[in-house]
Amino acid sequence: MTEVIDLGEYGAQFRRDPYPVYARLRERGPVHRVRMPAPDGHHLVWLVVGHAEARAALADPRLSKDAGKFGRTFLDEQLIGTYLLVADPPQHTRLRGLVSRAFTARRVAGLRPRIQEITDDLLDAMLPRGRADLVESFAYPLPITVICELLGVPEMDRTAFRRMSTEAVAPTSAESEYEAYVRLAAYLTELIEDKRCAGPGDPPGDLIRTTGEDGDRLSPGELRGMAFVLLIAGHETTVNLITNTVHALLTHPEQLAALRADTSLTDAAVEETLRYEGPVENATFRYAAEPLEIGGTAIGQGEPVLIGLAAADRDPGHFPAPDRFDIRRDPRGHVAFGHGIHYCLGATLARVEAGTAIRSLLERAPGLTLDGPPGEWLPGALMRGVVSRGAMTGYRRPRPRPAPCGRRNRRRSAASR
Repeated sequence: MTEVIDLGEYGAQFRRDPYPVYARLRERGPVHRVRMPAPDGHHLVWLVVGHAEARAALADPRLSKDAGKFGRTFLDEQLIGTYLLVADPPQHTRLRGLVSRAFTARRVAGLRPRIQEITDDLLDAMLPRGRADLVESFAYPLPITVICELLGVPEMDRTAFRRMSTEAVAPTSAESEYEAYVRLAAYLTELIEDKRCAGPGDPPGDLIRTTGEDGDRLSPGELRGMAFVLLIAGHETTVNLITNTVHALLTHPEQLAALRADTSLTDAAVEETLRYEGPVENATFRYAAEPLEIGGTAIGQGEPVLIGLAAADRDPGHFPAPDRFDIRRDPRGHVAFGHGIHYCLGATLARVEAGTAIRSLLERAPGLTLDGPPGEWLPGALMRGVVSRGAMTGYRRPRPRPAPCGRRNRRRSAASR
């Protein structure tokens, strides 16, 4: 009889710091049968905590993302529709091919000036106050503004959208999770209809009109699912990445000092945060399409598998002294953005946003310090980050930022005109 480990028994401490538990599990083996806390009770799953096993499992075609093949249905698919994270090839290949052109390195590079402009505006508003909630004032509005401008979400809708999306990815109860998905589905359907008449050059309209070489296009349900995953994944993960990077730096003063002495290490600091305290704790569910073995453990057909991204990236077998935050470390091989065909579509955009945010914040807030402990960590097994309340960051009043000569009037999004 395989031992079942109830992770819920570790209580709030597990949410705050799951790494000691993952380390003890890893010492006993790379794969374990666990009971995960969930809003509707619990989920009995196979949890992969070893790095080599996690990386292999992420790219294993025998692990399916399509729960419907095994008689399982979830709220997201029921109310939103099929999207990249719950599809297998060839459907996944088709969907990703139709949307991936919006997130090429060239397209993301073209967004850098606007990302910097949004960052500067947020810091202009935040820094003179001398004290602010980092999540509420900076880490959240930066990525949500970028992705909402890309998809044409009106500015007046963004606060409501944030509440819906946060409850969907880190639900506090089964009832509130259901309500969030119902509202998200209705909102996205209306948004898509509003954008069908958008002219050329309008990003949401371009996505709706995207056509493959064979004339293939996204159906209405697929458009809703694509908008869902782009909006949710396009900002929730980046909020956590920015917040986790700032928190890691402020709680490791020697690393912060090293970064201030050499700002060329900013991207390295972001990459180390992805390994050390990545924004996604566990990948979304996979299911064994056939009997298989992971790390010497037999997995039965149809059984759910949860790949522990956070656990894998603290594996000492791959990363020496993994619990040490070191911005000069070589973190290559981390799985914070996944691996294989489901590698995060927006990884390049997230890195650019986080790098811009950290570089600008440290430059303009030379006395940046923690103003107390962070807020509560997000509930659930998916996201790794703090909720906004209580995540306070204080700093000394910054030096004035000189205005660039001949600076043009700032471009405003169509939604804010």
